[in-house]
Amino acid sequence: MKVHEYQAKELLGKADVAVPAGIVITTPAEAAKAYDALGGGLVVVKAQVHAGGRGKGVAVGPEVDREEALAIASGKKPRPDGMAKGVQLVRSAAEAEKAAASLLGKTLVTYQTGAEGQAIKKLLITVGHDIARELYLGLAIDRNLKCPVLMASTEGGVEIETVAEKTPEKILREPIDVGLGLADFQARKVCKALGLTGATAKKGVVFLKNFVKFFIDTDASLAEINPLIVTDKGDVMALDCKLNFDDNAMFRHKDLAGLIDEDEEDPAELRAGRSGLSYVSLDGDIACLVNGAGLAMSTMDLIKYHGGEPANFLDVGGGAGKDQVLEAFRILLDSSRVNAVLVNIFGGIMKCDIIASALLAAYDEIDFRVPLVVRLEGTNADLGKELLEKSGRKIITADGLTDAAKKVVAAAKGHAA
Repeated sequence: MKVHEYQAKELLGKADVAVPAGIVITTPAEAAKAYDALGGGLVVVKAQVHAGGRGKGVAVGPEVDREEALAIASGKKPRPDGMAKGVQLVRSAAEAEKAAASLLGKTLVTYQTGAEGQAIKKLLITVGHDIARELYLGLAIDRNLKCPVLMASTEGGVEIETVAEKTPEKILREPIDVGLGLADFQARKVCKALGLTGATAKKGVVFLKNFVKFFIDTDASLAEINPLIVTDKGDVMALDCKLNFDDNAMFRHKDLAGLIDEDEEDPAELRAGRSGLSYVSLDGDIACLVNGAGLAMSTMDLIKYHGGEPANFLDVGGGAGKDQVLEAFRILLDSSRVNAVLVNIFGGIMKCDIIASALLAAYDEIDFRVPLVVRLEGTNADLGKELLEKSGRKIITADGLTDAAKKVVAAAKGHAA
């Protein structure tokens, strides 16, 4: 689960992690009032969308070609004069109001959003600071080490992927014991690597320990501060923050679960989640309904291997019933780009004849406008195949996953033609 920058900063502030003061607004007039409330001077107006690259992003209306906007946001084309960025510096209430008017109601296109962009509905008006240094700080789960890893770099303000590719030696990685948190010696080690000294280093130690504790306590899966700044007064502060939380842990954090902005989420993924389905939208035209995450990944790989493109990842789990299968098909077929559906079931706990019956019931209730290919293996697979073949429905059965992949790719191409 992702949250907005303003939400991340509110959470960090409550955890005694230093962040700039800020006010969230939804109208240009509120931006002017927020400027005055923050004491004037240098103030930053920031679009609140779930995407990186906002500072280089392009705020556009419906009249602007989105592909051209993406090229500008990606630095492939020069930015025309007057084209609003997603992050703007202002020095008066009038400038704050003007900046807000240039963003609210527009679509922000960045290198992360793609040409589609994301609607700007809220802005964060935040205090600007005189920056002495820009650093990078990140926390993520390392699957190999089976623990969170704190990453720190002197190259703040730059995408960490670029740093990792060009100057990997500038990234310090420090494994974290979740039972102990960040030890004092580790915090001092990180501060030294970042070049923090004296009173600033002491502030850095406090910042780091609170930051790691927050990450562990909230079951976060990613926390990225870029840039982490050192002000001209020697303070250490999170100028920007990206936070993701583990969906599977939200039952422990009802307060965090309520922060989700459904306008920023994929509608199909939200709908699937409410039905207990694991679903991720992709860009292809072959929809997949599979039981088991590993089998789903293999299915997608074989579709690509045989020349097709999967439209989604969908794991219905080991005990899906008729209602879940029905909802899964509704979600799959709701996409206009889908040209075929592949059902790939390995019957273990879930018997293939029961699945076949659920498929036939779903077929009768839903308008299957595209070819349906079904591969059943495992418990009662022969019974399931027999039910499908004798049903009279336009269902293509397959023997083996390779056969299924070839048939669904051919069916999708035929339907598209």
